[in-house]
Amino acid sequence: MNAVLQKSGLSVAGLLVAGGCALGPAVAVHAAPPQTGPATSAQADKGGHDRRAERLVHVDYQAQPNFFYCGPAATRIALSAQGKEISQDHVAALLGTTEAGTPSALDTTRVLNQLTGGKYRTTEIPDSTAKPNEVERLRTDAMKALDDGRPVVANVKGTAVDTNGVPHSYEGGHYVTLIGYRDGGDSIQIADPADPAVSEYWMPLAKVANWIAERGYSA
Repeated sequence: MNAVLQKSGLSVAGLLVAGGCALGPAVAVHAAPPQTGPATSAQADKGGHDRRAERLVHVDYQAQPNFFYCGPAATRIALSAQGKEISQDHVAALLGTTEAGTPSALDTTRVLNQLTGGKYRTTEIPDSTAKPNEVERLRTDAMKALDDGRPVVANVKGTAVDTNGVPHSYEGGHYVTLIGYRDGGDSIQIADPADPAVSEYWMPLAKVANWIAERGYSA
């Protein structure tokens, strides 16, 4: 297994969430229905991305029930958008999740493909900071997957600040689900299984990429 991905997986849903880690009972939260608009040459940037484009994928949210189930919870959220009704315990068994967490994005990709037909692939951001081309790769991968109705599962570590200025900190590592984009992918909507009180938030694309740095994502 790739050394970077191998070390990336200790998905302890850290106790360093802003305001404290509140792991409550599983609750259902639904994202807004998909919204898109056709691109025009005047609205497309140099990379061909429509800066008006937006997509929100409908998911069935559940919070993780314990400190080490972020991988199963994030994967289950992604599966729910694709019509898969499956328990977190079942996903955890497939992922090989233990109290040490879920090993890596390779495992979330494997299970997503096992249950949905094989369209997911793992992308690694190996260094401590995402390079510009890796940020753009995440934009392209996330927009394509979400346009297909497939949320992205990302293995993250450290602290990232959302568009409301709220920090989200997981020094031990964590998994989240990317469920939407707006402004042509400049902002990403995240479903975070750690705390049902802060279940979804928006974050700038570059910050998401740097949050994934030294780890990987399934898209």
